[in-house]
Amino acid sequence: VQLQASGGGSVQTGGSLRLSCAASGNTFRIDDMRWYRQAPGKERELVAGITSGGTANYGDSVKGRFTISRDNARKTVYLQMNSLKPEDTAVYHCNADVLYLNYAEEYVAVKAWGQGTLVTVSS
Repeated sequence: VQLQASGGGSVQTGGSLRLSCAASGNTFRIDDMRWYRQAPGKERELVAGITSGGTANYGDSVKGRFTISRDNARKTVYLQMNSLKPEDTAVYHCNADVLYLNYAEEYVAVKAWGQGTLVTVSS
């Protein structure tokens, strides 16, 4: 099971970016999906999460500016980031609770992580 994140880049304050994270591999079911971020010298922070049914939750610092969504058919989670601020600068990682079938035909539950995508917001 792999998660591939994309969509990071550099924008100015007030700009927007959309991150995507697609799961691949022999996934049987994907439950909660999340976006985390980690800025230099800071601890990792939960940005947003979404259940398989579409219920979303957000960190206080991004409420009203970021929107998380998912396409279950495409095994993809998105993060629409609007009104970006310099303090949003970080590496963004996606994470998902995945149930997959291994080569022994056993169901295995894992927390899969994407490789991270850098978001830089300049003032």
